[in-house]
Amino acid sequence: MANISARGAVDLGALATARQNQQKAEQALASAPAGVVVDVTTESFQADVIDRSMTVPVVIDLWAEWCGPCKQLSPILERLAAEYAGRWVLAKVDIDAEQQIGAAFKVQSIPAVFAVIKGQPVPMFQGALPEAQVRQILDELLKVAAEQGVDGVVSDQTTPVESSAASEADTDDSDEALLDPRFEAAYEAIEAGDWAGAAAAYRAVLAAEPGDVDAQAGVALVGLYSRTDGIEESSIGSLDEDAAALLTADFAAMRQEWPAAFAAAIGVVRRTSGDEREAARSRVLDYFLLAGDDPSVPAARSGLASALF
Repeated sequence: MANISARGAVDLGALATARQNQQKAEQALASAPAGVVVDVTTESFQADVIDRSMTVPVVIDLWAEWCGPCKQLSPILERLAAEYAGRWVLAKVDIDAEQQIGAAFKVQSIPAVFAVIKGQPVPMFQGALPEAQVRQILDELLKVAAEQGVDGVVSDQTTPVESSAASEADTDDSDEALLDPRFEAAYEAIEAGDWAGAAAAYRAVLAAEPGDVDAQAGVALVGLYSRTDGIEESSIGSLDEDAAALLTADFAAMRQEWPAAFAAAIGVVRRTSGDEREAARSRVLDYFLLAGDDPSVPAARSGLASALF
């Protein structure tokens, strides 16, 4: 797998949580009010999103089957929708099948999450965030919705629509086959939010197989998670220039906005020297592992070489 792609690298995080997240989502949905998760089409958008948003907030999950980070985020959203027991509705949109909806929201990368309150769209976030951050964003959404008088609850009489947790159940066996047993300890640590433990588990694999690209990407991925976990992007302004630039780069990488991530981190390489420069250079190399074959990578490689030499 020497030519592992961007999607493949990021999929390490998805595979690490997909198995347990999917099982938890299915269990939670089994006891949740019917209709808390719906699959939305262009034809059903008015009824399932616009009309429903007059009484409860509707959270739109824009995803696609080929998107690795989507497979990490979607089960988290499904499980939380069940846990909140109808205080908000999760509307899932496959943007490959429903391109008009994707175009209406001007989606440039996925997963992308929006909310709709009283028919008005509210941008929420892009990328596969950790569950704790997703929960925090949802709690804030409910506060905003309540201020606008949107604080209803979905009843058990609502007609259910099969969720992706159910529709994908038959693919669990194939997903299990993709899980590498060498990374079991790393997967469990990621599921627990133990970024240091996950990194140690990946490094244990590297100690035996120094050239393992999946393990290298795993270390890069959990490093990204650990640096952004619990950090508000709005706090960046309180940092010094270079620290702010690197954190800006990390948040851009979390959203897979690779040109912005590369530009910010390479700028630090260009401005600094010694240990600071080496740390910034290492950050860019991590991004290369995670971005893989993204079109911005060749230019970024040239930019890094220019900044160094």
